[in-house]
Amino acid sequence: MSDAPRVPKRIAAVIINSLKGGVVPRIGLPYVTVGREREIQALLHDLELVADGGASFRFLVGRYGAGKSFLLQTIRTHAMGKGFVVADADLSPERRLQGGQGQGLATYRELVRNLSTKTRPEGGALQLVLDRWVAALRESADPEAALSAQLAPIRELVCGFDFTQVLRLYYRASLEGSEELQAGVVKWLRGEFRTKTEARGELGVNACITDDTWYEYLKLFAQFLVGAGYQGLVVLIDELVNLYKIPNATSRQYNYEKILTMYNDTLQGKARHLGIIMGGTPQSIEDRRRGVFSYEALRSRLTQGRFASAGLSDMLAPVIHLEPLTYEELLVLIEKLADIHAGYFGYERTLTEAQLVSFLQVEFGRVGADTHLTPREVIRDFIELLDIVCQNPGTDVDALLRSDAFAGAVAAPAVAAGEKDVDAAFAEFTI
Repeated sequence: MSDAPRVPKRIAAVIINSLKGGVVPRIGLPYVTVGREREIQALLHDLELVADGGASFRFLVGRYGAGKSFLLQTIRTHAMGKGFVVADADLSPERRLQGGQGQGLATYRELVRNLSTKTRPEGGALQLVLDRWVAALRESADPEAALSAQLAPIRELVCGFDFTQVLRLYYRASLEGSEELQAGVVKWLRGEFRTKTEARGELGVNACITDDTWYEYLKLFAQFLVGAGYQGLVVLIDELVNLYKIPNATSRQYNYEKILTMYNDTLQGKARHLGIIMGGTPQSIEDRRRGVFSYEALRSRLTQGRFASAGLSDMLAPVIHLEPLTYEELLVLIEKLADIHAGYFGYERTLTEAQLVSFLQVEFGRVGADTHLTPREVIRDFIELLDIVCQNPGTDVDALLRSDAFAGAVAAPAVAAGEKDVDAAFAEFTI
């Protein structure tokens, strides 16, 4: 076994089960992260900007299974470690940025439900954040003056009056020990009041978060969080393809208009301490009939220039295109997974580096692998192989990799002009 760091069993279980199921684990990512150094550095630079009081907006573009969601979760982990609060949500038919049946508010509710911090990485950190804020105020020399000083600049922003009114209610409820009032404020901040009348009756606040205003409240949250001792708010929104799939053209355009509002706010300084990253497939972004680029105002802002189109990637551009992981990076990844699997199930790893290379040669020898094989598929196949070897200790791994049952639709790699021969790509690893 290699000298890999020992992974706690609880985290190892999450990593193995998530990856085998084709989803990204929400914890333990540093143990399996490989490659993407340039992309991660670019996004970490954005975090520095957000911490300094600025704002940022990025699109991550990659095919299904190419590692887009993995990179989003990696940045989520980095951001929490650096003292940010992170909110993440996947769009769906029920969760959009704008909609006639409250789909935008549904996205807001999901973001707040998944609010995470370093000490609460699994989500549900809203009340923890509020309690930390109250505790910090009570430790100041003059809590009331500190409260007013913190809320005054927020009060001047759009929807800021109602937001600060609710925060004052939470502070008062904490001093009085009124758990009922605290719960009411948390309910309001989660966007769970359906009408103004309901909010007024329970809290005395003549407003509630709606489908039209939810993004304004995210900006207010970002400002508030800095006063609560955090670096800012990072919002991660994945599965933009669900906007691409909206059948009604007008509804799609309203959603893209909301993206334009967010994009302009971050670039023009109308948002502070707020970072937004959205993930989507190339089609969901670049399709000029239904994708984000069908909205001319966004297309003109986001289209690559001539120099980037010539094959030079620009990590400072608003759209980051994910390149496939290299063979070398995938080899490092599956070696990490082999160690984690062996540690979790309590056996000595027997797979050699030569067998790991052979596994990748089989995977990349499949028909169409050069255009359709993704890290997700490679990882799922590899964990299945580990499971088989673990449960059948006498298995001849080399014979298994050569068998039709595993190799399946393997053909002699038909290498197009200019492409890298599969065997040649792995030649340097041959032992």
